[in-house]
Amino acid sequence: MTRVELPSGERGGRRPASGRGALALAVALGACLAPLLTAAPASAAAPAAHDDFNGDGYPDVVVSHPLATVNGQAGAGAVVVLYGSANGLSAARSTVVSQASAGIPGAAETADRFGAATASADLDRDGYADLVVGSPTEAVGGVAERGGVTVVWGGRGGLSGGTVLAESTVPAGSCAFGETLGTGDVNGDGAPDVTVGSRCSTHHFRGPFTRAGNAAAHAVDSALGATGAGVAVVSGDLDGDGADERVLLPGPTAADPGGPVLVDDWRGGAAVRTTLAAADGVTGVIGDVNGDGYGDLVLGGPGDPADPLDGKTTGQIGGEVTVWYGARGGIDPARAPARLRQGSGGIPGSGELGDAFGTSLGVGDTDGDGRDDVVVGVPGEDIGAAEEAGGVVLLRGSASGLTGAGARAVHQNTAGVSGAAEYWDLFGQRVRLADHDGDGRADLTVGVPGENAEGCSWHAAGSASGITVTGAFGVCAGALTGFTADGPGLGEVIAP
Repeated sequence: MTRVELPSGERGGRRPASGRGALALAVALGACLAPLLTAAPASAAAPAAHDDFNGDGYPDVVVSHPLATVNGQAGAGAVVVLYGSANGLSAARSTVVSQASAGIPGAAETADRFGAATASADLDRDGYADLVVGSPTEAVGGVAERGGVTVVWGGRGGLSGGTVLAESTVPAGSCAFGETLGTGDVNGDGAPDVTVGSRCSTHHFRGPFTRAGNAAAHAVDSALGATGAGVAVVSGDLDGDGADERVLLPGPTAADPGGPVLVDDWRGGAAVRTTLAAADGVTGVIGDVNGDGYGDLVLGGPGDPADPLDGKTTGQIGGEVTVWYGARGGIDPARAPARLRQGSGGIPGSGELGDAFGTSLGVGDTDGDGRDDVVVGVPGEDIGAAEEAGGVVLLRGSASGLTGAGARAVHQNTAGVSGAAEYWDLFGQRVRLADHDGDGRADLTVGVPGENAEGCSWHAAGSASGITVTGAFGVCAGALTGFTADGPGLGEVIAP
């Protein structure tokens, strides 16, 4: 194990796999860390929920179109914020943020890809969540694809104004800084931390943050990301100690085509990093699926062991999800994980080459029974003759853990779902569960980036029986102002 003092993080916005390709992220593990600065004192204000930008008590959702045209600049990128309320989400309560928006640093430029990664947390501890946005291919200081990260500040009226995050720490080369992002509180001090991935290194910033974008401390892991891709991060409390564990998913390596799983746990004033042996995953979420008070780690492995393009020798054709259960001492590697896949244990469908089951994951209690449920994105699923139309599978939490009993498949040919399953819709490329109307049941957001060659997000409410399609609706790029969708993309990224 490696003992390092690092801040925490939450899964960033990496582009997930679709169709035949699993996430093509290859990195080597290492722990070359720069010295840390002395932490600044925390603010006395209680931090807000990580996704409530206007402080009204209802979580909001952020859906990106990183290839959007803004002010005539193709691929400049934009993010759409839909605000929660007692009535749930609505396109009428939304705003578009780009680098052409008032108060946002920089300018909308060709191929910046603003919104290619997003995350959120109350960085300055003023009681309002803030939005963190990556623009990994932005040219900075004359260096192409150097990349950058912008913080857009929350407030009573929602998101407005911003700053560049830790500008002096951006790598000097064409590293695509901001390719992945994550937030979380690894040391339990109440100040969220930020992890930024790039193609050259991974950067960990300890909160709290100033309005100038400066962190209390900064550390560089120069090996994570050094082989050319950002690392995905998910955070949550797996051992019940009040501090988040940070789980890093570097993506497939030659030695581990399924993707190694690294866990940072705060012990004795530092983060202790271990490798979760026998675990594979390129996507992940943490939630309490068995209701025992400890977070459980749910990992997605969408790649195909039978596909030479993926290079995997383990896993299941069509992809699989594994669940590692948390406990007082954290995850017990001796306890076999639960393995879930299509066509097994009551889960509808069948595992087929290219389904990409597990490309995206969302966790939340959709039926209010006190146990978290999981939604699994299957963007490569063929629906009838429509190849890669995509779908999602809803899995229920139970006292014995995540189960296929009562599982449901939802796609655009499901009765009550708007639209129709069409070639390359990629319904399920991104998914998210959160309680946007405050009724105690998580609601579902699904990214459909290929829909109508513009991209859409689809939204459905939770109910006593779980997610219901009654009243479900879509928000498509063409109905929004502030950017132009010249091609697919809205729903490619959804803030976790």
